Amino acid sequence: MSKLSVAEAALKFKVSKEAIHNRIRRGSLDCVIEHGLKYVLIDEPATQETPSSNQTTNDKYYSYIEDENNSLKKKVKELEEQNSSLRDQKEKMLIEEKKKIEQVYKDRDEQLKQVLHTISTKFIAHVKDEIVSEVPIETVVDVEIKEEPIRLKDFLKLKNYKPAKRQRIKNRFKRLIGSDERVFRQKGKVYVDPIKYDYKDLISE
Repeated sequence: MSKLSVAEAALKFKVSKEAIHNRIRRGSLDCVIEHGLKYVLIDEPATQETPSSNQTTNDKYYSYIEDENNSLKKKVKELEEQNSSLRDQKEKMLIEEKKKIEQVYKDRDEQLKQVLHTISTKFIAHVKDEIVSEVPIETVVDVEIKEEPIRLKDFLKLKNYKPAKRQRIKNRFKRLIGSDERVFRQKGKVYVDPIKYDYKDLISE
């Protein structure tokens, strides 16, 4: 009786290793397990098996195991390389997508700024046109600022303010009479001297 590995038994009977396992399960082939390995027992004519034949069998078995191990190592290495390559590709794609999104928002911000600027410019121009159209022609008085005090009334006409704003500014000036030398009365009228003094603090809103 000879003892063969499953692979060797498959070669001997010219079948697959799975077929050998099936025969073992059905009991048509005897087997033993040594050191965790399964061996098939085969009845053969009694022949003297030399030590060299046993060594050859063992060499074939170990060679087969080594080949299988090397093959598995090669597959593991290939899978690790593929996994690393996929991670790099994914990271690169995420970085590119992030840049695209940032550029989209940047472009939108620029477009929004341009739109707001255009709207603001047109709105201001429209408001100016309305203000000019609302000012009666007779209120626009061509008064030259002479190098001497002028009446507050004439001074405010030069600014083309609306009546409500003109009245508010006029009240500010009147409250300063007697406490601020920039505003004073002459012959019952309120006078200012724009050549000599600055009135920005009083006319700005």
